[in-house]
Amino acid sequence: MMFRDRGIEIKTREQILSMRVAGLVVGRTLELLRGEVRAGITTGELDAIAEDHIRSSGATPSFKGYHGFTGSICASVNDEIVHGIPGDRVLADGDLISIDCGAIVDGWHGDAAITVPVGEVDADRLELARICAESMWHGFAAASLGGRLTDISAAVEAHVRATSSYGIVEDFVGHGIGSAMHQPPNVPNFGRPGRGPKLVEGMALAVEPMLTLGKQENHTLEDDWTVVTDDGLAAAHTEHTFTLTPQGPWVLTALDGGAAKLAELGVECGVLAD
Repeated sequence: MMFRDRGIEIKTREQILSMRVAGLVVGRTLELLRGEVRAGITTGELDAIAEDHIRSSGATPSFKGYHGFTGSICASVNDEIVHGIPGDRVLADGDLISIDCGAIVDGWHGDAAITVPVGEVDADRLELARICAESMWHGFAAASLGGRLTDISAAVEAHVRATSSYGIVEDFVGHGIGSAMHQPPNVPNFGRPGRGPKLVEGMALAVEPMLTLGKQENHTLEDDWTVVTDDGLAAAHTEHTFTLTPQGPWVLTALDGGAAKLAELGVECGVLAD
């Protein structure tokens, strides 16, 4: 492992493979939670399910205790954009919940998020969640060795602008990830292509667009964690951790490495053999 280009951590092949192990724990935990989301369950109950699954998989929750955070997941409902604290809130039919999850295996991190409808959800909220996820995959598809970091940012923004009038949250961005959960560089979800650090082998990034039905302006609640939209309209948040191989992007927190979604965009999925 070494650091270069403004503190960016460059991982060895073996370290990336360790991140894949952590990424699979995160991916499987999120799929488990997707199936548990229903009207009547509390966000605290979802958190307990997540922590049990992470620990029983031989991993440690990244979030629990992070700067005093009390959950193993972030559970952000409706107008909550990110960093919602799990607790007594009961999910209701029509809610939209964003679940962010991280896990550590042998010192290496995985980080991902999904937005899930609760029961029958309004079409505008479903479309918000769909475009949010699609924009992330367009970001991955735009990444290639030798390219620049903002190629990802520009592709995320371009897809959102071409398909919707949603607000793109600018205050919260993606990030480098590896031996710590949050590392340089920041990965914005907007901007011009061709800028920022060069994309090289051994770099790992978490790409995480956050979109709103209305304006992107937001504020943090008195709990010092939960970020909500100023206009009270719903938000969505999607995230995956990925790296680049000579064959293409490899999404470390996707169970199939991102193969299916990347194929839809005409991009080959990379992989490092064990």
